[in-house]
Amino acid sequence: MILKTIGDILKVSNIKKMLKFAVEEKRIIEELNIPKESFLPLIFSIRFGGDWSVVKNSESSIAVKEKVTRYDENKKIGYTLEKIYLFLNPKILSKEGTVYRLEKCGNEKERKLVKRPYKITIDGKTIIKAELDPMSNEIRIKKLRGPLTFKGPVAYGISHEMEHLKPSKEEEKYFWEFKWNLLTDAKNKSFI
Repeated sequence: MILKTIGDILKVSNIKKMLKFAVEEKRIIEELNIPKESFLPLIFSIRFGGDWSVVKNSESSIAVKEKVTRYDENKKIGYTLEKIYLFLNPKILSKEGTVYRLEKCGNEKERKLVKRPYKITIDGKTIIKAELDPMSNEIRIKKLRGPLTFKGPVAYGISHEMEHLKPSKEEEKYFWEFKWNLLTDAKNKSFI
């Protein structure tokens, strides 16, 4: 399977498309007038998925993804638009609420229990929004003015990436510290 994939990538037509994409990527970075390293989290989020963060010298940046699915019930077809927000030198202005959840970071082997804010307000020296549209095969990109407020999964992602920039000192609890509890009809009718 890997050899087939590598073979597909090495096709001349694919190499030309990849080079064209890389040239456009470079042009966008230059037009946005931001350091190349600061753009890396956005590039990684586009290429590999997920949320990313980078620290280079005194500059830091994070990219977080919001997924919005639009579905037509009548036509039985839809798509998921990916909105990626890039923050250069991000600063958390406020946090609200607490959500306990299991997370696994890319450099961790296992999931752990964390506390994340339900709502977060964030600003940055520069804020860029990219939309990946699978229907038009476009990546639309523009600068935004902050601050911006997010709830739910995007707020959790921001909190997680900010921890990479400034690690938390909170005690960690891994999933294997949980206790198993087999529920039967007699024990808990509402669960089963």
